[in-house]
Amino acid sequence: MTFTTAPHAPYKQLRRPTTDRMVAGVASGVGRYFAVDPTLVRVIFAVTGLLTGGLALFAYPIMWFLMPEEPTGAPAWPHATGAAPQGPANMPPNPPTTG
Repeated sequence: MTFTTAPHAPYKQLRRPTTDRMVAGVASGVGRYFAVDPTLVRVIFAVTGLLTGGLALFAYPIMWFLMPEEPTGAPAWPHATGAAPQGPANMPPNPPTTG
């Protein structure tokens, strides 16, 4: 018998969305993860960049490289409270792994 995994993780993931992005989606992904407006995240990036003489701006390309792009069709975070994405209704729970 073959079991498939749920199509989406039941927890928040830090990922770059394919929509709602200006450059690479880093600020939008961070905003979705922390449930804040992506514009606020962009302003914080800019202010910290100015306050550190541009040194903090190196974080953006590093995050661009490390953050995975969200899969096509993935729901946007945050979900409604207590509403984790579910697989098909007739899918059995994942079996325990041994090893």
